[in-house]
Amino acid sequence: MAHGLLNGKKGIIFGALDDKSIAWHIAERAHEEGAEVILTNAPVALRMGAINELAEKLDTQVIGADATSEEDLNNLLDVSMEKFGGKIDFILHSIGMSLNVRKKRSYTDIKYEWMQKTFDISAISFHKLMQCAYKKDAMKEWGSIVGLTYIAAQRTFPDYSEMAESKALLESFARSFGYHWAKKNNVRVNTISQSPTLTTAGTGVKGFEEFFSYSNKMSPLGNADAASCADFCVTMFSDLTRMITMQNLFHDGGFSSMGMSPEVLES
Repeated sequence: MAHGLLNGKKGIIFGALDDKSIAWHIAERAHEEGAEVILTNAPVALRMGAINELAEKLDTQVIGADATSEEDLNNLLDVSMEKFGGKIDFILHSIGMSLNVRKKRSYTDIKYEWMQKTFDISAISFHKLMQCAYKKDAMKEWGSIVGLTYIAAQRTFPDYSEMAESKALLESFARSFGYHWAKKNNVRVNTISQSPTLTTAGTGVKGFEEFFSYSNKMSPLGNADAASCADFCVTMFSDLTRMITMQNLFHDGGFSSMGMSPEVLES
């Protein structure tokens, strides 16, 4: 059910690959709430995914951009502002990739060049995006920038490997750059720490299915799904949350506050 929370707003959504992607659900919900969105992903992801189907559904366009490239990010922002006829109301960063995880390298036997690539793609891209937008004065006053993260930034999940450090860095960038954005023109920057979610990327992590089940039992409300995350992101893009910034917000059914659950002990 739509409420018109984003009527007249315009935003960029990074990371929609297929209909399992959280970013895909967020783009759909933002559109339902009245927003005009532009979709973007890395050129290799555009070849692999079904993002053009989503663009057709939302009557919008896809602009390919390597989020590690300042040139690509600057072009994305310029083309988006030209299409929108002005500045941007919201941006979603939903990007993460680790070759060490994909190749099933142990945390104690990491390839460091892959680790650096992980940091560049999964975290430093967030800073690059914000810096490019900052220099262009691309965000409207009281705009919203949101990055998706995971509780492994604060807790140890051995098979998540160096993605944990990437998420910790991402959250730190939100706090640090959030200050500068707030002072510049009241733009807020936050991260949302989402439950384990059945996405294409998530299911590629070793032991994901077992951990998904464990997390679901540990969380009093169960795991928050992609559709629920989309609802939350819509509120963060809206004017209803304009005084929330520099926060890491847990959207995990209560998992982050739990110590032990009887459901886990009984299983």
